Amino acid sequence: MEILNVLVAAAAGFVLGAVYYGILAEPWMVAAGIKRGTDGKPESGQTPMIFALSFVLQLVVAGMMRHVFALSGVTTSGAGLIAGLGVGLFFISPWIALNNLYAGRPIKLTLIDAGYASLACAAMGLVLSLF
Repeated sequence: MEILNVLVAAAAGFVLGAVYYGILAEPWMVAAGIKRGTDGKPESGQTPMIFALSFVLQLVVAGMMRHVFALSGVTTSGAGLIAGLGVGLFFISPWIALNNLYAGRPIKLTLIDAGYASLACAAMGLVLSLF
């Protein structure tokens, strides 16, 4: 049952990312300096492999969160939501900020990506605590 829990949590984060970046596509591409073709889409394209690897990485995050939650006794939906948000805000977001700082990337990119990481981890935490 735990693998199903992790799969559903990863799917929640993945779907949330599709919606989040769908809404923020334009400011994200500008902040990230993505080169676009005349159709407005990224020149490099988005292959199915990118989406497959993205889901695998979501699985890694969800799996580790499930492990940490189990060790920490996170069992209620409220605790899962807050713990997930904490992972996003205090583990993943600072790392994104650190990488973007050294890469000379704009703060707007950091805020967009860190916002997604925080929301996705909160959603994953909620899902993980529901099963």
